[in-house]
Amino acid sequence: MKRLLQIEFIKLWNNRASRVLILSYFVLLTSIALVAAIKFDIGPIQFHLADQGIFNFPYIWHFNTFITAFFKLFLAIVIVSMMSNEYSNKTIKQNLIDGLSKKEFVLSKFLTVLSFALISTVFVFVVSMILGLVYSDYNELSIIFSDLEFLLAFFIKLVGFFSFCLFLGVLVKRSAFALGFLILWQVFEAFARGMLRWKFFDAATTDTIMGFFPLNAMWNLLKEPFTRLGSVQSVANQIGEQLTLNYRVHGYEILIVLVWTAVFVYSSYALLKKRDL
Repeated sequence: MKRLLQIEFIKLWNNRASRVLILSYFVLLTSIALVAAIKFDIGPIQFHLADQGIFNFPYIWHFNTFITAFFKLFLAIVIVSMMSNEYSNKTIKQNLIDGLSKKEFVLSKFLTVLSFALISTVFVFVVSMILGLVYSDYNELSIIFSDLEFLLAFFIKLVGFFSFCLFLGVLVKRSAFALGFLILWQVFEAFARGMLRWKFFDAATTDTIMGFFPLNAMWNLLKEPFTRLGSVQSVANQIGEQLTLNYRVHGYEILIVLVWTAVFVYSSYALLKKRDL
């Protein structure tokens, strides 16, 4: 496994575009710390975003994982380009000639996916821990290390999404078309949701059905965190609204994404196995 990972990272690091995208991704993950510096005055009103509680433990685990998950598109481009380059440069054929089996080839790609997801999760953990220790109003260990389930959900979400990108890279062969297919699939899921809600089911039933679609299943792992903020809750109470949403990470949601991950990885292998490379 170590040898397979070394081969993949050498390929990625020797590709200038991939190197720039990977570095840009981790710079963006770090840039969430800049949110703490947002401060402005409106007359007598002084606004400092860090004082709004977004970096309080344990809320920070939810907020940071939700926000940084949007940056995953950078690594999605790297993954589909990784597969596209294998075809265009004919390195996949050379790897097979050199003794790498198709199973090992797909395994090497999946190990890269796992590595990206794991490194991202550790990176977000470290950045969040530093921000929390600096800005959080609560520093008890029991509070700091509660709600770490959001980090697990973040990791599973990235693994599932990157596995989908890997499958598209194998299926379509060209990175631009693979990314286009990803966008089309997102549009398809949105269309399916609209049709189910309009023609057949109520909102709750529609949400349940859509939870089995891959991109919706990944989205459901990390619900939006903004309505958890005390200031938002206060405003809602003042206008007579009760915000009682369920923000927890549920085991069945993780299971659905893991099943899709297995489907994508196996399908990638099945496609390669059938193709004459």
